[in-house]
Amino acid sequence: MAIEVVSASMMTSDETTHMARCVGGDLWVVSWLPGRTLSGQQAVTAMTIASTVANSRIPTTTEWAILDDLALELGLTAREAVYMVAQENHDYRKTVKPRRRSLE
Repeated sequence: MAIEVVSASMMTSDETTHMARCVGGDLWVVSWLPGRTLSGQQAVTAMTIASTVANSRIPTTTEWAILDDLALELGLTAREAVYMVAQENHDYRKTVKPRRRSLE
């Protein structure tokens, strides 16, 4: 699992389509936590959670314990975090094609 920081403004992972973007200073938004602003450390934690559960298998008892510790840093339980990662699973890295507009 590798989390990559791109030009100090974005975090991505080779394990998941989720990403984190810096919105100024040490404030970050993470794709699976819409509406929340996190610290840089919390963004790393959120990306770690997303990468951990990305392979879509059921976590072991030990993994649940680790996920619980990580999620606690975000004010969540492991089960809440796993659910939110799955629910907000959009690939924001894709380039959006412009819509063709008619002048009529």
